[in-house]
Amino acid sequence: MSSAQAPVSVNMTKQAQPEIAESALAQSGSSKSNYKGFVAGVFSGIAKLSVGHPFDTIKVRLQTSKDVQFRGPIDCTLQTLRNEGLRGFYKGATPPLVGWMVMDSVMLGSLTLYRRLLLENVFSKPNIRPYIPFSRYQPDITTLPSVGHGIAGIMAGTTVSFIAAPVEHIKARLQVQYAADKTKRMYSGPIDCLRKMLRTHGISGVYRGLWATVFFRSFFFFWWSSYDVLTRVFKEKTTMSAPAINFWAGGISAQCFWLTSYPSDVVKQRLMTDPMGGALNDGQRQFRGWKDAAVAVWRERGWRGYWRGFVPCFLRAFPANAMALVVFEGVMRTLP
Repeated sequence: MSSAQAPVSVNMTKQAQPEIAESALAQSGSSKSNYKGFVAGVFSGIAKLSVGHPFDTIKVRLQTSKDVQFRGPIDCTLQTLRNEGLRGFYKGATPPLVGWMVMDSVMLGSLTLYRRLLLENVFSKPNIRPYIPFSRYQPDITTLPSVGHGIAGIMAGTTVSFIAAPVEHIKARLQVQYAADKTKRMYSGPIDCLRKMLRTHGISGVYRGLWATVFFRSFFFFWWSSYDVLTRVFKEKTTMSAPAINFWAGGISAQCFWLTSYPSDVVKQRLMTDPMGGALNDGQRQFRGWKDAAVAVWRERGWRGYWRGFVPCFLRAFPANAMALVVFEGVMRTLP
């Protein structure tokens, strides 16, 4: 992500970030522009949901359904369209609409902050940087190396997980309600879902799957480190404009993330859509934790089970995240 402060910029290049001036280290002491990441993240969240939610609905349904229900992503798409119409693809969209605005604001804003702090306190130190893996290949102490972007990604992913876990939990439960008739659904909407979970299982029920979410988002290391690598390569090897670099680097790096993290997302979704049990009367709980859900996936489908629903997820990753990063970077360059 770009910023007036080069240490927190994803691009770290003058071509893709024309507003950067002087040395990155010289500007790192000023933190007055940290707000930009949080503001621009709101717009990123809106763009991401608008493009990506239909793909996400298909992904979640494939991840959590029985084999006999859908033959694959195309069959799932056709059944959803035929039985529920276009609105079916946007089931559960309200929580992530609000959630992605907040989550991207927190995630991208904290990512910006963590980058600056890592550069100032770790990677700008000549007596420390050479001993950090991979950093020796990027010896300029005035810029954050790609591994630093990856570490900042892990930190931002952990931070945002405390917001993402309940949002994704509610979204997943709404997405796996297949009845077209609203009166036959357990939850009439996100507020009703939240209210029922709080009443029957308390805060711990709403936050079910938190640590699975933290683990899943630790793979942000691969997203943001690859984004930095790709940005540097595109800047050096092409004449593309800043938005074009943001688009291609953002889309490809998002796919790098999903290629590494997808199995953990499958397990997380199974845990989040498992019956809550008890007074909610939605069935008997099957999984006590992440390990039980992971074992169940293996027993049901083998290694292929960890990749069920990958195609719509992979197809969604490029356009949704490419556009989100174009919007984010554009807002970052526009804000004073």
